[in-house]
Amino acid sequence: MKHSLIQRKLARVDRVLDKAIASAEIPGAVVFARMPREGEVLEHWSVRGNAVVRPERIPMRADTIFDLASLTKPLATATATMLLVDEGRLGLDDPVSKVLPQFGDRGKETVTLRHLLAHSAGLKPWRPFYEALAERERKTGDKLLCTAAAKETVIERICRSAPVHEVGEAAVYGDLDFIILGAVVEAVSRKTLDAFCAERIFGPLGLDETRFAPLGDGAPELPDALRRRTAATENCPWRGRILWGEVHDGNAWAMGGVAGHAGLFATAGDLMDYAQVLLDVWHGRSEALPREALATFFSRQEIPEDTSFALGWDTPTPGASMSGAHFSASSVGHLGFTGTSLWIDLESEAVVVMLTNRVHLVEKRSPFKLRPQVHDLILDAFLAG
Repeated sequence: MKHSLIQRKLARVDRVLDKAIASAEIPGAVVFARMPREGEVLEHWSVRGNAVVRPERIPMRADTIFDLASLTKPLATATATMLLVDEGRLGLDDPVSKVLPQFGDRGKETVTLRHLLAHSAGLKPWRPFYEALAERERKTGDKLLCTAAAKETVIERICRSAPVHEVGEAAVYGDLDFIILGAVVEAVSRKTLDAFCAERIFGPLGLDETRFAPLGDGAPELPDALRRRTAATENCPWRGRILWGEVHDGNAWAMGGVAGHAGLFATAGDLMDYAQVLLDVWHGRSEALPREALATFFSRQEIPEDTSFALGWDTPTPGASMSGAHFSASSVGHLGFTGTSLWIDLESEAVVVMLTNRVHLVEKRSPFKLRPQVHDLILDAFLAG
């Protein structure tokens, strides 16, 4: 009886997703959820709609690869930073200028890695660097976009920029903090961010479908078979095409597809495997990652007080969280602009991976309250009976 009740409740997830597809809020979705309960592991998959609508129609699959957008921040950049901190090669309270001396300009000399990870460094949240780069390329005729020079230009402009508020005065979510963190990882490791993550995170954890997609001269072309497994994103006006297998974020694209704030691609299965590793490390069942460092990165920083950010992760804000109503205060998660999210409850060990391509040829751009709705339906079902 309990299992039949759970299944009836879980059927509502498919109906909600189908409604969102029918109303053109999303083209498709893959949702993968898991929670241990009473000696068994409850799981749920929803695979709905299309991964690609144009230039051709390709149905969504359980192993569809998604542009994770800002999930890159915790999965790649924060995890890489955590490993370097654990090894003593970085210190959370070291000034960023210790690694990138030029960053200390214009009142930023007291900004630390902790400030960057907690979005309290005072940097402007976002700037369309790709627009200036594209304009310069148009005027000079020189190739600039998707080059090492473009990446260096973006990093230099952030380093030379003035803060928009005092360090630690406010926590304002943004991309520029993590572009700089990506540069820090590269400077200390002496490897590109994608190479470091492949060697130290994705490979060791068995995340075979998780990767960056480098662009520009010398970057391997994406095989057609892999492209056809990838969800398409925006019909981009300034790039003049539907983005399919290349990063959606304009600044990450201009930087060559590999950046600290965006650029990662993965499947729902790999995200669930990653979440399970985090849970196993957290509960002392695995040593795949450093437990003490992980506990630090999962802790709310309160810089300033009453903010929800941990280090590279977010935590639930009571009554206003995209995780919904059921994830406990002992939860971490993150969202991505393309329509992706990952939430992990460290207490109940519930995990919900929700991947959509909501920016691909949709008619209805919304605040995307579909996320908390789906999370609530799943956990309501898992907790039933």
